[in-house]
Amino acid sequence: MKKVVKSDEEWRAQLSSEEYYVCRQKGTEAPFSGKYNDWKEEGIFVCKCCGNPLFSSTTKFNSGTGWPSFYAPLSDDAVLEHKDMSHGMIRTEVTCAQCDAHLGHVFPDGPKPTGLRYCINSICLDFQPSKEQK
Repeated sequence: MKKVVKSDEEWRAQLSSEEYYVCRQKGTEAPFSGKYNDWKEEGIFVCKCCGNPLFSSTTKFNSGTGWPSFYAPLSDDAVLEHKDMSHGMIRTEVTCAQCDAHLGHVFPDGPKPTGLRYCINSICLDFQPSKEQK
């Protein structure tokens, strides 16, 4: 996978101020405010910054947390995980493997088959509907 590298100025020009804050500065959108929290369409969720395919709607579930949740990424190399010790907590941050955009965090309280909950900010995602829905 080829890395997408842009300057801070290029990211600021491409993204809205809120997108920039969450994707590039590791912010968080308010719970229950994101476009994809209750999203039901079939397709693929891609990175807002670079278009990298990240999650399938088939792995999306309602976690009740206020953010879109998935039990697995689309592929093993779609996202990267990093230790996050900010805000007095130890969590696992999830970033886009292609452009390093902050996406959210992964927690070990998800459903089968993985037991994982990838808690992702809607603002970090775009959606590509499956061909059947176009």
